[in-house]
Amino acid sequence: MSAQQALALPLPAASNTVVINARCSLRVEADQRVIVVGGLPVHHYRAEDAVAEAYAMVFLVESGFAQQMDVARAFGRSVRTVRRHQARYVQGGMAALGREEGWRRGRRRISGQRLRSIELLKSQGMSNRAIAHRLGVSEKAIRKLVGASTPAESAQLAFAGMTTAAARVPPAAGVPDGAPSAKDRAGDPISAAADDAEPVPMSLDRDASDRSLDRQLAHLGLLDDAAPLFREGASVSGVGVLLALPCLVESGLFRISRKLYGEIGPAFYGLRTTLLTLLLMALLRIKRPEHLKERDPAAFGRLLGLDRAPEVKTLRRRLTRLAAHHCAEQLGAELARLRVDQRGHLMGFLYVDGHVRAYHGQRAIASKAYVARRHLAMPASTDYWINDRSGDPLLVMTGEVDAALTKALPGLLREVRELVGERRVTIVFDRGGWSPKLFATMIKDGFDLLTYRKGRCRRIHERRFIRRHAELDGYWVDYLLHDQPVRFLKGKLRLRQITRLCDDGHQTQVITSRWDLRDIEVAYRMFERWRQENFFKYMREEFLLDALVDYRIEPEDPTRSIPNPERRALDKEVRAARADLAKLEREYGVAAAGNAEQRRPTMRGFKIAHGTLGKRLRTARARVARLFEQRRDVAKRVEVRDLSERAVVKLATERKHLTDIIKMVAYQAESDLVMLLRPHYARVDQEGRTLLHELFAATGDIHVSDSELHITLAPLSSPHRTLAAKALCETLDQTATIFPGSRLRVRFSVRPPPRIGLAFPGSPVERSNATAVPQAP
Repeated sequence: MSAQQALALPLPAASNTVVINARCSLRVEADQRVIVVGGLPVHHYRAEDAVAEAYAMVFLVESGFAQQMDVARAFGRSVRTVRRHQARYVQGGMAALGREEGWRRGRRRISGQRLRSIELLKSQGMSNRAIAHRLGVSEKAIRKLVGASTPAESAQLAFAGMTTAAARVPPAAGVPDGAPSAKDRAGDPISAAADDAEPVPMSLDRDASDRSLDRQLAHLGLLDDAAPLFREGASVSGVGVLLALPCLVESGLFRISRKLYGEIGPAFYGLRTTLLTLLLMALLRIKRPEHLKERDPAAFGRLLGLDRAPEVKTLRRRLTRLAAHHCAEQLGAELARLRVDQRGHLMGFLYVDGHVRAYHGQRAIASKAYVARRHLAMPASTDYWINDRSGDPLLVMTGEVDAALTKALPGLLREVRELVGERRVTIVFDRGGWSPKLFATMIKDGFDLLTYRKGRCRRIHERRFIRRHAELDGYWVDYLLHDQPVRFLKGKLRLRQITRLCDDGHQTQVITSRWDLRDIEVAYRMFERWRQENFFKYMREEFLLDALVDYRIEPEDPTRSIPNPERRALDKEVRAARADLAKLEREYGVAAAGNAEQRRPTMRGFKIAHGTLGKRLRTARARVARLFEQRRDVAKRVEVRDLSERAVVKLATERKHLTDIIKMVAYQAESDLVMLLRPHYARVDQEGRTLLHELFAATGDIHVSDSELHITLAPLSSPHRTLAAKALCETLDQTATIFPGSRLRVRFSVRPPPRIGLAFPGSPVERSNATAVPQAP
């Protein structure tokens, strides 16, 4: 019997689905595109309709269905393009989305800075082909710009004229001569995309170990930042720190700093070199600029692509010049906004806490704070940190002097709202922010809260607790919990209280406005606040977070009110007097309870018998009444200028804020590398950062080609760590990172470990396979 033939059915049309996020997707059917939200089609258009596609991106973002980063990834566009579509739609509606593509008529095709670079290269006698190879463009593009080659004499005259013009008319800070205006850059997509790219500076030097010509150009005011030039090398110390380069570039620090600060030159060590130096110092645990004296400047300079690293005084001058712009707060906000776009799934819970930085100098600083590590109040300043759900820092802000967390939270919440948009976020903080009135305001503003309960609370019987067991974030947790509603503000504010029973019988109350979460998840998120405390400890020990980077002072507001020291002293006396009074009253009560009525049946007899104790009691009561009367006339708060005739000063905050941001970016880079190591290293939670420390300090070889910078690291201390480093290098290679300030793509690899010996060549696996003898059949 013959086999049954397959039924010839028409094949379904080719279909492809692009997932935007867990809620939205883009379906592709031939030349049709369909936007699906929650399983329902909400928008469709043809693939050739660019206006409809731009509107689809705007619709997804403006409706809150997806974030800019998700939409850009799904449609194959950049985040800047999505933002540009949103701005155009707000300004002109659908008609504004249909602008013509290409260069605006009459606009220059190349900036004046690139033209000057080409003219300088032509003045050296380089051919069009060599210039095209140096700049990474075609020879035809160079020929269109400069035409046929000109004699060397005219080139020298052109170079002299350009130098004279540059000396006569200095360019504006941060804006190259001949560059398009800000209005043109904002309206032209090509110009905007070109501005985002890292500029490639020119270099007249050929020897990477001798940068004399570039230093002369910087001295003449013709160089804003030295171009990185690398040379071949073997066993270069600390070259492993360049593994963090992809994460540092992805953080956006170089791009955002360039837009905010422009250029700090003309200088050999410009903005990019200064930032890269500070970042590598943080990763290599060079905790202070003064510690650069202990490093070989030539060896450290090889990591930067320079002949030598900047000295201490040079680095401090660059920090001072950056601090003069007063852009640290804006820089931190822009970096946090980019971080939210990249890691939006971790922003559901944000941990807020203040870090007190004690001051041990000789300045008369009026601000004081309670230092928990020392259990005393001393001159200090407070910085408020916002960390995401995984404990990584998101934003740091310098708090007002003597401002408690309850006073700082409203300003912090405004910053958070600008970062995360309209999404609902749960703010986690400790008892320092306890205020039911503040809780009501937070809920009204669209925030949820999670904190410890402050004050006395009724104890719950142990039999009412229920054991909860669950797996959260890959960890199994087990708690004894009790869940109940509670009310504050005379019943107007209804919140949820989760109480945990510890093994020693202690009960911890947690207050939250999240009614949709399980009780064990609420408790877990609250107790995970210790991740932020561990972050502070790590930053103090590894990055020297509390270091004083600036000895400058700033005038403080003389009208700022602080607690009155005189009233504080009176409060202390009142507490001591009331304690003495309570002690005497207890003694008098004990004597009255033990009075023998047969001997002293009347109260008069009792008073006569205990006259001395009664006199002491009356004296103590009079003292308490006198102190209360004296304290009533003393104000609770006074202005700072009323306490001292000297000028009121405080520590300068701009340089400290800037260095904290750089250390924060370095910590974020470490966290990103740890996340990449997780699939390849079993003990990444316990040893992930120590492995990175070993990687950063590892030696390696540097190989340079026309388009690539190849870093080959030496094997690590153990085979399993070497395998993890190899997997990490393979992952980082896929990012195709370009070294800042150059056109060199950075590639990473790990040198295979050496053979065990001449007597036993090969690896243990190879030896075992070689010695295995097959059995005879």
